[in-house]
Amino acid sequence: MRKEIGNQKSEIGNSSEISHRELLKKIRRIQISTKHAVNDVFAGQYHSTFKGRGMEFDEVREYVPGDDIRSIDWNVTARTGSPHIKKFVEEREMTVMLVVDISASNLFGSGTQMKRDLAAEVAAVLAFSATRNNDRIGLILFSEEVEKYIPPAKGTRHVLRLVREMLSHKPQGKGTHVAPALDYLNHVSIRKNITFLISDFIFSDPYEKLLKITARRHDFISIVIGDKREIAWPDIGLINWHDAETGAQILVDTSSKKVRKQLGIEQTRRAETIDEMHRKAGIDTIRLFAGEPYDRPFINFFRKRASRR
Repeated sequence: MRKEIGNQKSEIGNSSEISHRELLKKIRRIQISTKHAVNDVFAGQYHSTFKGRGMEFDEVREYVPGDDIRSIDWNVTARTGSPHIKKFVEEREMTVMLVVDISASNLFGSGTQMKRDLAAEVAAVLAFSATRNNDRIGLILFSEEVEKYIPPAKGTRHVLRLVREMLSHKPQGKGTHVAPALDYLNHVSIRKNITFLISDFIFSDPYEKLLKITARRHDFISIVIGDKREIAWPDIGLINWHDAETGAQILVDTSSKKVRKQLGIEQTRRAETIDEMHRKAGIDTIRLFAGEPYDRPFINFFRKRASRR
């Protein structure tokens, strides 16, 4: 028996068309589902992991017992005749850039969630966490080229706009070209920022050089979005496998253990190649799967960052 299946098709629907009502429901669901993660897990960890640009002057006040004498402002002390100290506060405000892959390969989900929906939800968690810390958040959507850029801004309304764009934007391209997105990021973000590159990294362009350049300029983290069915294939007989990015089709016999094993090996090698490339560039990688909890991978990431201090 032969079945039709696409590696970018979802069992819960693969159309990029979405009604206004469905869009509002998705945005509301993401807002509700991310609230717990932001409040209980992400916000505090985010604050302690991503530091501001340094310390900025706040005020001069009179010295009180217990103050660090190294903070004494001797000019003011001499002028007033009583000891005064300089008070500094952490310059917290930062810019967070979300660089999100919207190529055709993300319109796949073997369970209750497509990869594109997971990417939007994770981006929302990060954006809401950044908002809690009074940071600015910007968005770049890309496929074969950059398709949408929203400059960094603050506030919940701005985050909801970003989520709406991620869910509703209709991609013009099908493929995944990472290099143009990184090049665009480096042109619009002159100062150092926190960059999250969210993609399934099913790419067709060389981007290693730009990856290293970007990692030197910004605090860069890659988030790899996947689906477990891309690694562990089920036995469903003969299938016509369709690649939505390239249009290529191939007949695959999933009833063969040898074939299923080889497909799993190829996917594992691809994942290892991505991880190694990013490791050499000095980039942390977080790997997530559609339909599965993502709090634990992020907690591990935060702990890893903390251990390097």
